[in-house]
Amino acid sequence: MTNKNKGIFFIILSALGFALMSLFVKLSGDLPSMQKSFFRNLVSLIFAFFIIKKSNIGFKCKRENILPLVLRASFGTLGIIFNYYSIQNLILSDATMLNKLAPFFVIIFSFFILKEKIKLWQVLSILIAFLGSLFIINPNIIIGILNNNLPKTTLNSLPALVGVLGAMCAGIAYTMIRFLSLRGEKGPFIVFFFSCFSCLTILPFVLLNFYPMSIKQLIYLLLAGIFASLGQFAVTAAYANAPAKEISIFDYSQIIFSGILGYLVFNQKPDIYSFIGYFIICSVAIFMFFMNNKNK
Repeated sequence: MTNKNKGIFFIILSALGFALMSLFVKLSGDLPSMQKSFFRNLVSLIFAFFIIKKSNIGFKCKRENILPLVLRASFGTLGIIFNYYSIQNLILSDATMLNKLAPFFVIIFSFFILKEKIKLWQVLSILIAFLGSLFIINPNIIIGILNNNLPKTTLNSLPALVGVLGAMCAGIAYTMIRFLSLRGEKGPFIVFFFSCFSCLTILPFVLLNFYPMSIKQLIYLLLAGIFASLGQFAVTAAYANAPAKEISIFDYSQIIFSGILGYLVFNQKPDIYSFIGYFIICSVAIFMFFMNNKNK
């Protein structure tokens, strides 16, 4: 397999893993997002530890990579917390769709961090994608723009806005994965550092505000952690093998997985405005994919 084909395979695998993670996070109920994030990263930490031990990669990093590792871990942790909050308060497909704005943020931050060139059609694509996200966040904003009467943002929009913020943090984290891979850091160590950093920073908040869990909730969180680990290792391998602009389109398969799971398990049906937002964002993603291939 070429590196690009490897990237495609791993990013679809990560999409399935993260869709199942989201399902079990939602099934775990109204537990604090910090608590859900801790168990998710604890499982990833255990997996990463044994993989590093088995592969003899080692637990040391280059000194010049410490700051990028901390940035990747910090924004990755924030991205998970914000994403879990939106999953808990939105229908599964809406939360997933907003999180899929991350590849657009990757393009933006790749321009500033990796010095990758950004073209006019990419800028326009990003703007249209964010316009599509408004249909999911608050359709009244679109209606207000058309009627020249912008509504005030309501609390109903808060989970969706937090979801967009989570996508932005994920975009930075994914960009840093690519940056670290280009500097020679191995995927398992990047995951280990991220998981360890996340667990240590979240633990004080969990201890101060621990919410008692049932056995069923604990099992759901452990399953969420297992599938999150699958998604995390797969997405790290994907971006390590190929540039984001060449494979990010396949990450949108998570929307299909989440939509099916949300309907089968929760009987969730997105409204017409959400479908319009899905169509706009996915159409832009497909357009960008073909433009990248055409330019190549």
